[in-house]
Amino acid sequence: MTASTPGTAPSTSPQVSVVVIVFDDAAHITAAVRSALAQGDSVAEVIVVDDASTDATPERLARLAAADPRVRVITRTENSGGCGTPRNQGLAAARSPYVMLLDSDDVLAPDAARTLLRTAVAEQAEVVAGVCVRRELPAGTDTPWQRDLFPAAGAPARRYEGIGERPEFLRDTLCVNKLYQRDFLDKHQVRFAEGPVHYEDFVFTARLYAARPRLVAVGDTVYLWHVRREAGRQSISLRRDEVRNWQDRVDAHADVVRILAEAGEPDLADAARTKFIDHDLRMYIRELRQKPAAYRAAWWRIARTHLSGFGPAPLRGATPAGRWLSELLLARPEPVEGTDLARACELAAAPPRLAPPYLADEDGRPVLVDGVPLTGLDELPPAGLPLAVDGTVRLGPVCSVRLRLHDPYGLASAARPVHARLELRTRLGPPLTVGRALELDAHPDGGWTAETTVDAFELRDVGEMTAWSLRVVLGFENGDRAATAVRAPGLGKRHAVVYRPLLRLALVQAYGTTNGELGMRVADGVRGGWEVVRARLRRVLARLG
Repeated sequence: MTASTPGTAPSTSPQVSVVVIVFDDAAHITAAVRSALAQGDSVAEVIVVDDASTDATPERLARLAAADPRVRVITRTENSGGCGTPRNQGLAAARSPYVMLLDSDDVLAPDAARTLLRTAVAEQAEVVAGVCVRRELPAGTDTPWQRDLFPAAGAPARRYEGIGERPEFLRDTLCVNKLYQRDFLDKHQVRFAEGPVHYEDFVFTARLYAARPRLVAVGDTVYLWHVRREAGRQSISLRRDEVRNWQDRVDAHADVVRILAEAGEPDLADAARTKFIDHDLRMYIRELRQKPAAYRAAWWRIARTHLSGFGPAPLRGATPAGRWLSELLLARPEPVEGTDLARACELAAAPPRLAPPYLADEDGRPVLVDGVPLTGLDELPPAGLPLAVDGTVRLGPVCSVRLRLHDPYGLASAARPVHARLELRTRLGPPLTVGRALELDAHPDGGWTAETTVDAFELRDVGEMTAWSLRVVLGFENGDRAATAVRAPGLGKRHAVVYRPLLRLALVQAYGTTNGELGMRVADGVRGGWEVVRARLRRVLARLG
């Protein structure tokens, strides 16, 4: 890898074709196309492939094409059932030296094409990747995708002669946050799977990485991925209530491993398996407790069958939590209801948690469940300990937060904690952290207790409505810091309306998330109440639609 700064600007003639795919998305297609046109003279053409839409999409496209000659519309007469076929059709029609991809319900960030093109020309890169931001709508909460793979904004770009120099790039399975040299895609026949194939990005990026492109990563945000969880028709990646979704994801991952192995990249194939353990597996396990028993049983069988072909190398490369979860799946033909699922869901959290009871085998060695040892747990540095903290909140103008910090196998106390802190971070609303120092009191059963207060109006004044996650950070004698989300065992939703003189009102709610974590929502008494009503109406209308 070499670090460099993008140099000369591209020539003044447009050099990028943006391929947009759409199916029955009249509500969003105009914004998507306009975001591509707004890139200026870096974009020579915007090719929109309409996958046989039946709504008002064709009319919207006709107006866009009439208003700007750069818009080219390709209309399919039969729906393909997936994203791959229309994308391939757009790539085949592209005439510029470089191409970018865009989905109809997302937008390109301002200057994305110019930034990526300038870097491609200066670095002679065959692929340039930028930061994608997941934007939760309608809240507008932004989360960068795989941010650690990219340099900081404004920092020098990172150049790789093939991702073998950084196998972690296998985690970036998105196709839309990149600019591609079209001749490179054609030469190596890098295309999407045709027809009704889901997780087509996985296979496309595997083919891309297997071709060993010169890849440059920049720290600029180039793509805004709009996540509409209340939409009537969810995107494939959000339809995780269907076990078919999990099977499709596993099938796509199997294709990724096969492609990399056949390309003579066995180390990358193992790295892809490790990525599956630490990312895909843990993401789905976190939600298992909320699924019906039939789903859980089918999910478990699919995951176990897939893992059984991995071999030892991917497990050695995985995080301790990923390795322990994999060993649990391999040890159990089916999960023991209650015990296995509870332990697995806690370990799948980010960061992983290990809550009581702390089990041991006949020789006193830590085990996750019977027959699944927690190998390597006692070798972890303090920052890597899977801590668990339980919390409750007594609501009022000043909310009291009570915490119970557990000590897995005495490892936390052995590392000598020297300070502790409660942090409330906004999940909804402007990015903000509110902190409180904690005084730890020893608990007779091991671990510690702590209590602190949070002013409801301090949280309310951040915005009309905010949602907060709670976590505890422990600092240890050696300088390490370990953080964990606060659990909310058995907590439903509890509400309170609190007030202060001069009619200052706030709505406060403490609740347990789907991941079993403690959260708080705080809203302005009048405006926030109306926002609560509107949010519930949106959910009802989305279900009816």
